[in-house]
Amino acid sequence: SLRRRAHGTERERVSVAHTRERGRGSEREREAKACAGMVSLSGRASGGGAVAAAALQGKRCGGRAARGSATTTTATRRTAGRSGEQRGRELRGRVRSAPSVGKTEEGSGAKGQQEGEGRSASVERKTKETSVYVKINIDGTGKCDCDSGVPFLDHMLDQIASHGLFDVEVKAEGDTWIDDHHTTEDIALAFGQCLSLALGTRAGIFRFGDFSAPLDEALVHVVMDLSGRPHLSCDLVIPTERIGTFQTEMVEHFFMSLANTAGMTLHIRQLAGKNAHHIVESTFKAFARALRQACSVDERRAGKIASSKGVLTQN
Repeated sequence: SLRRRAHGTERERVSVAHTRERGRGSEREREAKACAGMVSLSGRASGGGAVAAAALQGKRCGGRAARGSATTTTATRRTAGRSGEQRGRELRGRVRSAPSVGKTEEGSGAKGQQEGEGRSASVERKTKETSVYVKINIDGTGKCDCDSGVPFLDHMLDQIASHGLFDVEVKAEGDTWIDDHHTTEDIALAFGQCLSLALGTRAGIFRFGDFSAPLDEALVHVVMDLSGRPHLSCDLVIPTERIGTFQTEMVEHFFMSLANTAGMTLHIRQLAGKNAHHIVESTFKAFARALRQACSVDERRAGKIASSKGVLTQN
């Protein structure tokens, strides 16, 4: 009887243990389902929300959900990265396939752009001292519309347009109550930049220009190379300090500023001359004709760049 009761008690303990084990198994199944549900939710969630939810559930799941969420989040980030790269490629493709409207340059208070499909460009330059607008059409007819605030400079710009057959427009406001220096300098800087923009890669042009212009007793020789390398050698002996209100020392400074931004090698030699006005005007006329030669299209080049290096620009 004692043995039977002992066996009965033992069977009851085994039965209770089995029941408890089945309960634990069911509980583990419920936890696993809950973990899977949380991982699924955190996979649909975004960024920090997914990580926070996974971390909270991970306390119950022994870290399994957290690891699953981290994996899912990493995959989500990779997908987002791929989407960003794809959008970037699409944007770059649209930029490459967009119709060309001209090169734009900015810097030193100036901004410019090519105009249309021809060899023309415009530049705006604004500083605390001046506000300058320059537009040039290389393949023009010699039209000039200049209002610089410096009358003698307007007269000289008219020589460039007329003898170079360029269409030139210049509008400027500057601190001329001080002197003409800032306005003259900034017009030259903008003019050179505008010319460089209009020439583009300089493919197919003659590149070199050479002309001597007389004006009565004055004779000035100008040689230039649109090489992309700025340089000026100027040998003018102007006998007066001013022509009207214009300071004659600004003639050399004008061409230096223009050569710097145009990427032009420029040599100016005075061969004869006594009258200041004649010397300066013959200089601008010779410059215009030499520039016209250098910018002209060389049909034998067939659109190629006149350089053994294959490049004539500063950039």
